Amino acid sequence: MRTCALTAVGELSLVERDRPQIESDEVLVRIDRVGICGSDLHYYQHGENSGNVVDFPHVLGHESAGTVVDVGSDVDSVSESDRVAVEPGIPCGDCSYCTDGEYHLCKRMEYMSSPPVDGALTEYVAWPAELVYPLPDDVSLREGALVEPLSVAMHACERGGVSEGDTVLVTGGGPIGQLVSEVAMARGAADVVLTDVVDEKLRLADRRGVDHTVDVTSEDPVSVVRERVDEDGVDVVFESSGAESAIELTTEAVKRGGTVVFVGIPLDAGLPADVVELIGGEYDLKGSFRFRDTYEEAIEGIRTGRFDVDGIVSFESPFAETQAAFDRAIEPESVKGVVRVSDDS
Repeated sequence: MRTCALTAVGELSLVERDRPQIESDEVLVRIDRVGICGSDLHYYQHGENSGNVVDFPHVLGHESAGTVVDVGSDVDSVSESDRVAVEPGIPCGDCSYCTDGEYHLCKRMEYMSSPPVDGALTEYVAWPAELVYPLPDDVSLREGALVEPLSVAMHACERGGVSEGDTVLVTGGGPIGQLVSEVAMARGAADVVLTDVVDEKLRLADRRGVDHTVDVTSEDPVSVVRERVDEDGVDVVFESSGAESAIELTTEAVKRGGTVVFVGIPLDAGLPADVVELIGGEYDLKGSFRFRDTYEEAIEGIRTGRFDVDGIVSFESPFAETQAAFDRAIEPESVKGVVRVSDDS
């Protein structure tokens, strides 16, 4: 089978590998679509991400969907020819996090594309059947691949406790920021503000129904929040950019007693407030890491039109042009790039 491997920093190469053999509880998935995530780009550009260092060659990609072509002897949840979205993390199942239902925090998690586990930029992947989810006929394979970033956004909004009538600020108009905004609106948020430095991303957010967009190169987000939304600040801030300047403004923009959820991964940044300020403001500062138990709800939300993941896609490229796709995805104007692995889909 063809596999796209990261063979050096900034170098992706198509190589031949043996097709994987499946265990009794696994399925073999012919990968059709793979979304390019910000973590993939970080590995591509730097050879590491959040302390995880690549041992070359390494296969990237964890946002994927495809078609089941073989099933293990113990599998009865899916069948050959089923179109499926692939949940990319395999938890150990035995630790306290797994047994308490918080499997996304498992310290022994094997996560696609996170070294040393290879990712989905390959023609075939063997994966546990319990972690693949059939797609309805009216959900495309590309939408199936984007269930993963939608799940990240859903989990973040759950962490933030967004509910009917809440006011929300989202810093960063990349794929997660766009999807967090959409999920917040679907949960009944009354006013959603999104910030970025790239005009194209702000225009996309406008088209997708965000109430206010802020170009931080020319406007102060905190002033916009207090003048257009609420003089006391917003109920919930989602920091999805990872930018130090955005992190610093979160506690300025949230009202006393409000919640700040950190989703974007910064290169190097501290907390946005000292202890005295946190006490006085009684802020809840929360991290949001990956997701859990979201795939079925996300797929149903896409099917019903509650969520529009296809709308964040900037481009789709064939497998043979994966390196060019990564280079294009790095451009500030790009929101989400997708690689079409299979020539038959």
